[in-house]
Amino acid sequence: MRISTVTMFEQSTASMNRQQSDLMNISQQIASGRRVVNPSDDPQAASRAIGVDQAKAVTEQYSDARVSARNSLAQTESIINSVSDAITSAKGLLIQASSDTLTNENRESIASELKGVYETMLGQANSTDGNGRYLFGGYNDSEPPFVKDAAGSVQYKGDSNAREQRVDATRLMPVADNGETIFKSVPSGAGYVAEADNANTGNVTFRGPQINDVKDTTDFRITFTSDSLFDIETYDNDSNSWNPPDPTGQTYSGGDSSQQITVGGISITLEGTPAAGDEILVAKSGGGVRGADLFRTMEEAIRVLENPADNPTKKADQRNTLNTAMRDLDNSLDNVLTVRASAGARLNELDVIDAVSSNRTLNYEQTLSDLVDLDYTEAISEYSLRQVGMQAAQKAFVDIKGLSLFNYM
Repeated sequence: MRISTVTMFEQSTASMNRQQSDLMNISQQIASGRRVVNPSDDPQAASRAIGVDQAKAVTEQYSDARVSARNSLAQTESIINSVSDAITSAKGLLIQASSDTLTNENRESIASELKGVYETMLGQANSTDGNGRYLFGGYNDSEPPFVKDAAGSVQYKGDSNAREQRVDATRLMPVADNGETIFKSVPSGAGYVAEADNANTGNVTFRGPQINDVKDTTDFRITFTSDSLFDIETYDNDSNSWNPPDPTGQTYSGGDSSQQITVGGISITLEGTPAAGDEILVAKSGGGVRGADLFRTMEEAIRVLENPADNPTKKADQRNTLNTAMRDLDNSLDNVLTVRASAGARLNELDVIDAVSSNRTLNYEQTLSDLVDLDYTEAISEYSLRQVGMQAAQKAFVDIKGLSLFNYM
């Protein structure tokens, strides 16, 4: 078969171009450190690498989200720790104020200290994060969650939700508790608390309540119809109403001595002389009848300490209010410590998620390396082979174009 000179030149050129292209491809791989420089190098590996790279990017985004969540939880834990210290300080001041050896001036001084603790708590309840959002307002975080009304009482203006953040594909974590959970709640195991109406005009004081049978407890209130008669109403949780007293007109024989009154599994000891219309409530702390409120507790304690107890009625009000406040502070402290423990547990969970995420990222990087990274030993060998092929093509072309019959004539 006769092959023309043009055909030999075209085939030689094509061969050299092919060898040169292969040499350039392996050169790019060595320079970039990647086996798949262009999707056409290995379409299947390139497609899988895109998916793995996207999964790795999502994992990194969750890692950034955990940094933000950790900052919020760490700040929350720090503030709650300060609140628990403030509650402990307030409890110590109330114990001091309960001493019968103190004068009215001494108690006014304690009230001034208690006001400082109260304002500190209020400032902590309205803390903000680094972005200007209020930590304890739930999703209503653009304004202070706790504000004073016209009467000077603190009201909660936030919502009842805990702000959440997705810290992993399968974990939506609360990163800031709402103010109700911290300052207006008690643990589920909180007991019963007695509270005298601050409008009482008699001088009845109470001790207790004592729980005799936890299976037979109910909220009740004692209402005096005279200085020697009282009625007891129990609360019906199903209808959210008070049951009529049965019987009515029970005899009160307290006065200078004490009288124990037992309703179901709860007993309370009364002492002093009542007036008609005086009431004493015994209810589960944080329940439907008597909700928990740390700021209300502090406000009531400050009120009775600022007002001189210069008559039996005021002395009874002071004693009853301080007793109630100390029980409320104990419940609030237990609740705050529970919330703090929850925040600490979530911080520990973030550490666990971080460790899992790090392992996942390493797996992604290993998979990407297997798919697209270059084996330098193999690549250098291939590069040397392509150089030899290129040189052979060039040498063949030189030899072929030098062939001519005229050399033998």
